Amino acid sequence: MPAVAPRQRCAGPIPGRGDNSRMLTKFETKSNRVKGLSFHPKRPWILASLHSGVVQLWDYRMGTLIDRFDEHDGPVRGVHFHPSQPLFVSGGDDYKIKVWNYKQRRCLFTLLGHLDYIRTVQFHHEHPWIVSASDDQTIRIWNWQSRNCIAVLTGHNHYVMCAQFHPKEDLVASASLDQTVRVWDIGGLRKKTAQPGAGGDDARMSQGGGRMNTDLFGGGDAIVKYVLEGHDRGVNWASFHPSLPLIVSGADDRQVKLWRMNDTKAWEVDTLRGHVNNVSCVIFHPKQDLIVSNSEDKSLRVWDMSKRIGVQTFRREHDRFWILTAHPEVNLLAAGHDSGMIVFKLERERPAFATHGSQLYYIKERYIRVYDFSTQRDSALVAIRRNPSAAYNQGPRALAFNPAENAVLVQTDVEGGSYELYAVPKDAAGREVAPEAKRGFSAAAVFIARNRFALLDKSANQLIIKDLSNEVTKKVTSPLPTTDNIFYAGTGMLLCRSEEKVALFDVQQRSVVAELATPPIKYAVWSADMNRVALLSKHAIVVADKKLGGSCTIHETIRVKSAAWDDNGVLVYTTLNHVKYCLPNGDHGIIRTLEVPVYLTRVVGTTVFCLDREAKPRQIQIDPSEYMFKLALSHRKYDAVLAMIRNNQLCGQAIIAYLQEKGYPEVALHFVRDERIRFNLAIECGNIEVALQSAQELDDKDTWYRLGVEALRQGNHQIVEFSYQKTKNYERLSFLYLITGNLERLQKMLKIADMRGDVMGRFHNSLYLGDVAERLRILEEAGQTSLAYVTAATHGLAADAERLGEQLGELRPQLDTAQARLLVPPTPIMREDNWPLLTVSKGFFETLATKDSERAKGTSGAAAAAAAAAAMEEMDLGAVGAGWGEEEDELGIGGAGEGGPQGGSDGGDAPAGGSADGGDGEGGWEMEDLEIPPEVAAEVASAAAAAGGEGAAFVAPSPGIPAVQRWQSKCNLAADQAAAGAFDTAMRLLTRQIGIVNFEPLKPYCLELYQGSQGVLPALPGLPALVAPLDRGWAGDVPRQDAAAPALVYSLGQLEEQLKRAYRTVTEGKFSEALRLFNALLHVIPLLVVASRKEAEEVRELVTIARDYNIALRIELKRREVKDDPNRTAELAAYFTHCNLQRVHLALSLRSAMSTFFKLKQYNTCATFCRRLLELQPDEKMAAQARQVLAACEKNPSDAEQLAYDPRNPFDICSITFTTIYRGNKYVEDPYTKARFQPECEGQLSPVGDVAQVGLSASGLVSSPTQLR
Repeated sequence: MPAVAPRQRCAGPIPGRGDNSRMLTKFETKSNRVKGLSFHPKRPWILASLHSGVVQLWDYRMGTLIDRFDEHDGPVRGVHFHPSQPLFVSGGDDYKIKVWNYKQRRCLFTLLGHLDYIRTVQFHHEHPWIVSASDDQTIRIWNWQSRNCIAVLTGHNHYVMCAQFHPKEDLVASASLDQTVRVWDIGGLRKKTAQPGAGGDDARMSQGGGRMNTDLFGGGDAIVKYVLEGHDRGVNWASFHPSLPLIVSGADDRQVKLWRMNDTKAWEVDTLRGHVNNVSCVIFHPKQDLIVSNSEDKSLRVWDMSKRIGVQTFRREHDRFWILTAHPEVNLLAAGHDSGMIVFKLERERPAFATHGSQLYYIKERYIRVYDFSTQRDSALVAIRRNPSAAYNQGPRALAFNPAENAVLVQTDVEGGSYELYAVPKDAAGREVAPEAKRGFSAAAVFIARNRFALLDKSANQLIIKDLSNEVTKKVTSPLPTTDNIFYAGTGMLLCRSEEKVALFDVQQRSVVAELATPPIKYAVWSADMNRVALLSKHAIVVADKKLGGSCTIHETIRVKSAAWDDNGVLVYTTLNHVKYCLPNGDHGIIRTLEVPVYLTRVVGTTVFCLDREAKPRQIQIDPSEYMFKLALSHRKYDAVLAMIRNNQLCGQAIIAYLQEKGYPEVALHFVRDERIRFNLAIECGNIEVALQSAQELDDKDTWYRLGVEALRQGNHQIVEFSYQKTKNYERLSFLYLITGNLERLQKMLKIADMRGDVMGRFHNSLYLGDVAERLRILEEAGQTSLAYVTAATHGLAADAERLGEQLGELRPQLDTAQARLLVPPTPIMREDNWPLLTVSKGFFETLATKDSERAKGTSGAAAAAAAAAAMEEMDLGAVGAGWGEEEDELGIGGAGEGGPQGGSDGGDAPAGGSADGGDGEGGWEMEDLEIPPEVAAEVASAAAAAGGEGAAFVAPSPGIPAVQRWQSKCNLAADQAAAGAFDTAMRLLTRQIGIVNFEPLKPYCLELYQGSQGVLPALPGLPALVAPLDRGWAGDVPRQDAAAPALVYSLGQLEEQLKRAYRTVTEGKFSEALRLFNALLHVIPLLVVASRKEAEEVRELVTIARDYNIALRIELKRREVKDDPNRTAELAAYFTHCNLQRVHLALSLRSAMSTFFKLKQYNTCATFCRRLLELQPDEKMAAQARQVLAACEKNPSDAEQLAYDPRNPFDICSITFTTIYRGNKYVEDPYTKARFQPECEGQLSPVGDVAQVGLSASGLVSSPTQLR
């Protein structure tokens, strides 16, 4: 139906309210043109469909690309998430609608039917329907479960640009280039679906019968309800209001129109004007009375729906906007443009608040409110007036409370920054009338004394001190060159922030107390005693003491929102989706997850008080067990640690890994009930008793082997022997007896090898024993008659040698026995059972570990000691059967058992092949199970119990923290981290500081640093070398020193020598070699550490010199490549003369350019080179040549060709394109060397050093610890 003639209203932005506001961008991507967007209803995900045919799935909270879907052929213009299923739908220029499962990461099916480009697709919020709009002038509704088209809506006579379901009613809105918006009633479709057997109807429609024909010609289940006419050009978008009967549309006539509808008609309400090109998309804000539109005029506009005026405008310089979408639950919007998309919000949601004592002061709506933490009473304190000049999104930003004068200072963004000072009366609670506020302009405002507050004047870089009458009492120059915010730091003290650091400033003394390098700080949170401060930035937290010393930095991948200190000195902070903690030593972790972001105000025990985004006080319960445990451990409060362990407040792999990382495996033993993990921890901390108990429970070969290795390391031969018996490792057992000098046991191992038929085992044991006769017998039995003869003859067994010689006959070998001697292993120096051990007291947790283990097994102390004694009892081989040596008795030998021999019956053991029921009375020797007699076990157990206690001999003291680990935790410079072997940390630091992304050139230098930080001492033959850490701060006269920083192989003096060598190479004309030397300088400089700020400045100067010569040499090498193009050769020769070089090199470059330009008859430009050369006062020969050329050029001051070179206009040189960047033109920088490049080079690898990425944001090179203070 025709629309009613509307009221006309000009709705451009109001002057003075910021026609180009600063967008609160939360996430931004760079990609091909984005044509479709859709937020996931629950997860922090957004879909973006691109003009290149790719659909991207992004996590906008983490800023990461999750997945990409690439099956469409051509641009994808529409995309939409299903409200509840793991599905999304896309439609593109290939006429296809695809339904995808993002969990399975694949396309489930394709819907075919449209005959032209598909503009938009959308799931229905309730039914299994998809609506699609197409350039074939139709709208189609599909059942995605049955995969059929169930309705075709015809009526538009031009491209249909969009179609949407109503969020609640049975309506569809469509916009078309036929200049109309149509509203369709699909109630009939819902009724048909709700009927019994509705699925059959869908199926019948798919058969192409008369019903589909009816739909094709406009009949059926969907009918046109309204036709909205009013736009003068094609309509690009139409959207329903989420709750009101309103529609908004945008068109190529540059207008946004608002429409209202009722049951019978629809009419135009108003027209919003302001865009200067086609309006691409327009939507209602889901939570506020706002309309948001974007356009091909490269702007995005926000309109007040009630006042019908523009309140905000956001512009981009080069990108047209195409699509808008709003998150259904969260206050987020997204817009797609020519080079990517942005996720943003329209206003700050952080409430302004301040805490004092047990009270929270905060602003909600038009009131300053106070909330009592103890009584949980919330009351309005005083009403505040809205500033009439305040635009949208210019509400209160910060609040400060002065308890001495009961005053409140409110900071806003009105007119670039302003403040309001309220003196709150004592009986102000409940007042409706707002008190008169004292106002002024300031970028920041904080109280610094009971009757003084400080303001920041950014334009003059001044701190202005005022009293409570709003009168200026003092003006102080800011301590930083560009201070952009100030924070309270105690009475008379301020924290002044710049982009790179924070300064602690004493206002009274006008002096800087301390400085600390930080990322841009947004908030400062002080502990209750003002001894610790947390400096919060966008993605990092810097924790320091009150003098900004002892700092540590925590980096987060998602945004940090707020922080508060608890009563124990632990910082509790929130990110977008977590509550986390940070200990004073820098350890941090997660306490719990959050459904929605909150802002912490106070932490008391297990309760966290906070404000949500609606400024509503809330309480969150947390479990502080983990961080209280770590805090107690770091403070060495072992009684508290033990109490937490016994109360079972903690468990899990994370705690165990933390304890292992921090060097407390003995503490981790108390958390573990799994025997394998318990065994591993016991081995790690050297607790051989607990390891033995766990090994007995596990009883597998690998466990016994590892126990044997550890016991051998500690010199505990009893447990080594027991482990080898359990694993039946006879070779190792024999060698153990050899090195311990136990020849009796070695003799018995020889007998065991004989019974096992192990020829090599017998030979080795006889060799260990020096038993020549046995070796002779073994060789003869093995058929090695020649070797047997040699053995007998060499060792003087004449009878045997003669006998064997006769057997060999002519094959008898000729021997020279003059130098022969008996081969006997050396006699062990010590024949004790175990190695001598240090007498140390068991640690607090080592003692408890054994006791807890015994308690867990349910045994008494004596019984446990008896069990341990039985386990470690030596293998008794004294009672060997009488028939042991007779070869006809083949006795089966099993694995070692529990530490003693298997006793036979009175009749002896059964012979091989027989059973225990009979035999010939000959004894056998077995090692299946070693049973200790009870009286012996009890005797050993009582002796072990009597020897126990604090002073008992212990296996090994707990190892200290390695120097390398101390370096990694203490040092904050990339070079120190590389020298300590933490290459990943070093690389992250270099990327963050100077934008390095290509580390291949730095690899050899990093390895040299690592190798040079450790000294290697050769040990005895056969033993590994000893590695000793080399500390930079070591002093020979200090008896004990903790590791502070690694010694480094590179120094500033070395680099200065290399610079001189590079200068000489340039003078000699070896440009390629010189370029290599200057690049090497650029590669080493990031791995350099200097002691003072002055030296740090010299390092930066060295970077500048290396950069300038790199660019100059690459220009010269490029000139030689293009020598066939004389004009280009001349341009490059001219550019070479503008590099900042040494005087001799600049003179040579000017002479070269002079010659080149003179030959090309560029006389006018050549004259400038002559004059510049003469100004350098070169040698007489070069000066004479320059004067001659200058005289010739002045006779004809003209140029034959027009070159891309203007000597009068200052410029930089892009060393990728080798073109000029004149002053005032746009450029991007290499974050490391600050070399400048053309804007199109952004994202490429900088050729100046080949390590940094052009245009990457970085904080700056840090080469001295003084830069971090």
